[in-house]
Amino acid sequence: MLSKKVHTHDMDEARRQLASAHGSRYLSAPLPKYELPQGQTPARVAYQLVHDEMNLDGNPSLNLASFVTTWMEPEADRLMTETLGKNYIDQDEYPQTTEIQNRCVNILARLFNAPHGATSVGTATVGSSEAIHLAGLALKWKWRKRRAAEGKATDRPNLVMSSSVQVCWEKFARYFDVEPKYLPLREGHYVLDPNEAVAAVDENTIGVVGILGNTYTGEYEPIKELNDALTKLNQRTGWDVPIHVDGASGAFVAPFLTPTLEWDFRLPLVRSINASGHKYGLVYPGVGWVIWRDVAELPEELIFHVNYLGGDQPTFNLNFSKGAGQIVAQYYNFIRFGHDGYGAIMRNLRGIADYLAAGIDTIEHFELISKNNSLPLVCFRLTADRAYTVFDISEKIRERGWIVPAYTMAANAEHIAVLRVVVREGLSIDMAELLIGDLRSSVEHLDALHKSPTPSRQNRGQAKTKGVC
Repeated sequence: MLSKKVHTHDMDEARRQLASAHGSRYLSAPLPKYELPQGQTPARVAYQLVHDEMNLDGNPSLNLASFVTTWMEPEADRLMTETLGKNYIDQDEYPQTTEIQNRCVNILARLFNAPHGATSVGTATVGSSEAIHLAGLALKWKWRKRRAAEGKATDRPNLVMSSSVQVCWEKFARYFDVEPKYLPLREGHYVLDPNEAVAAVDENTIGVVGILGNTYTGEYEPIKELNDALTKLNQRTGWDVPIHVDGASGAFVAPFLTPTLEWDFRLPLVRSINASGHKYGLVYPGVGWVIWRDVAELPEELIFHVNYLGGDQPTFNLNFSKGAGQIVAQYYNFIRFGHDGYGAIMRNLRGIADYLAAGIDTIEHFELISKNNSLPLVCFRLTADRAYTVFDISEKIRERGWIVPAYTMAANAEHIAVLRVVVREGLSIDMAELLIGDLRSSVEHLDALHKSPTPSRQNRGQAKTKGVC
């Protein structure tokens, strides 16, 4: 996130100083906020200052906007603390960290049904954003190499995807000079249409993106149908347009809740998959994964070899240095929970999402948009135009501490504004019941507010009339 420019000349002295919440008990004089202090600050005081600042953030337990994990077991916390000082890229210095990363890649390749005998490869990343950039680069380079071998132009690559893709796909297209072909949504249909996707493909298409759980409604795109339609197109044209599955959220959900759903390497055209370990992989941010079904899908030209840290170290990452804590925590989760444990957790989250959806559905003004065969989230909108919007509801329930985002849908469906609740570990049935009650109270309050002025508003109006400040 870009920081805002600080115009210190616009600030008075107090705004430019950092003072303890407990006054002179800890600091004899305030510290500067936007300059390096001249002297040192005692460790206990520095801790207290930063700790007090963090109190102004929202409560992670009530943050229902984010897919990102906000709680792990104490044993995982301890492992992360013990390994934060290890740079996972230093393979010679920390060979066991490298071994643990490789085990995670193998576990995920098998979880995603890599073909028997395939030499699947992958790497840990800083979330799915980096994973997507790496997967996109592999698609582009494979396409360019194939086109060059055929003596054809390589200057106009494009990528086909739904307009509901996460912003990191837009970043990839812009940063790496790939034309994005966005397929618009329409009311009642918020996922990619395989026929429309195939119609948008041409000889310059490096791949088609299928989303396993979009961030708007949580729905899975029909990747099996996309694979079948694209296979026919490739056979007819002689092209080799592959599929990348953006499984940032769903790749840790679908294998446990809908194991028969074909979306992964069981489909021949699915050549790469990204997943966010820090979402339903149940690890603190930030860790992601990208897996290729076979080493042949990852161009050798993209792999760098360095030797200044010891022996030969092949690497394919945009980010070089990163603490090993999240990778170790991911492996902890794998051996801690196993298939049965992940399955139990996901079924519990799905059950809470269903309970929450049923409760929200009883509130007269709301209409559900999300479906129960997708990610464990609830997306809903107002049933009709009212004097207030979902943005007002979001603001109102924030008074109770709930962080529930309101937003408009993607291209061609921007007129639809929704609220979305992401169900993660930490949201219990009891909390879901409280949220349902607070949503109902918020709607009733806004209804009453817009029917007639409340006494407090009438009094304020009279006071202004009388010239009272």
